[in-house]
Amino acid sequence: MKLNPAASIWFNGELVPWDKAQVHVLTHALHYASSVFEGLRAYATAKGPAVLGLDAHVARLFESCKIVHLPIPFARDRIRSAILETVRANKHEACYVRPLVYRGYGALGVWPADNPVEVAIATFPWIKPNERDLYEKGISVGVSSWRRMAPDTLPAMAKCAGNYVNSALVITEAKRHGYAEGLVLDIDGYVSEGSGQNVFLVSRGKLWTPPVGSSILAGVTRACVLQVARELGVETVEQRIPREMLYTADEAFFTGTVAEVTPITSVDGLPVGSGGRGPVTQRIQERFFALARGQAPDVHQWMTLV
Repeated sequence: MKLNPAASIWFNGELVPWDKAQVHVLTHALHYASSVFEGLRAYATAKGPAVLGLDAHVARLFESCKIVHLPIPFARDRIRSAILETVRANKHEACYVRPLVYRGYGALGVWPADNPVEVAIATFPWIKPNERDLYEKGISVGVSSWRRMAPDTLPAMAKCAGNYVNSALVITEAKRHGYAEGLVLDIDGYVSEGSGQNVFLVSRGKLWTPPVGSSILAGVTRACVLQVARELGVETVEQRIPREMLYTADEAFFTGTVAEVTPITSVDGLPVGSGGRGPVTQRIQERFFALARGQAPDVHQWMTLV
């Protein structure tokens, strides 16, 4: 998706014009991937824009930074308020929000501590021109030849830039093979996640999803969907999932800030269930959107009004 520039970006403590939020070419993060980020979404509601899972996203941002030794020079409450401030300043009814924490320009070399830690928050509309078809007809996916990282190589629980080299390889391969997305297995051959989404299967009347130990990012939308499923009386199971279950499942879908709840209708050319959006997926999808868009009471306290 091409960016639609907004008026301002929050950059190291103040709002600056979009075009002025720049970095030096010798910025440490450009060379050594020393950055952590988040992806949030503000939804249009009758009461104005509201951010989904604001506190959960901010908490994960700080956890990711702790894991990779990237000290944020602002308190949690300041980052939280800066996100709302940026959405408000850019007058968005709905938007995507990208906080970024990174090592800036100071010295060249892998050792990071000689470089300042900088913070930016950008907001912009995220428009899906085929949204209705996407959520009703779903997408095709293929199992990637790439694997997710072993637990003693890169930190899967951190939303750090280096992990997304893997993601880029997965989606590039998937597109080359004619799929909309890729599915990745973990180091032991069990289902992990998509290139940037968590995955769910419906099988034998239960909702299944890989655990954190399967080299997944613990998604905020994933947590919301688990909450919705329990609310709807759908039994949930978090355990290692063999690849074969992808082919025998009755339904499957991706979750994520961008994916929201996207049905998976085929895997490796084989139809999932009937080959369309399944009834459990639809129920979860409809409930999720009703809550996110303010069409139902915020019983789970997901939403923060801007």
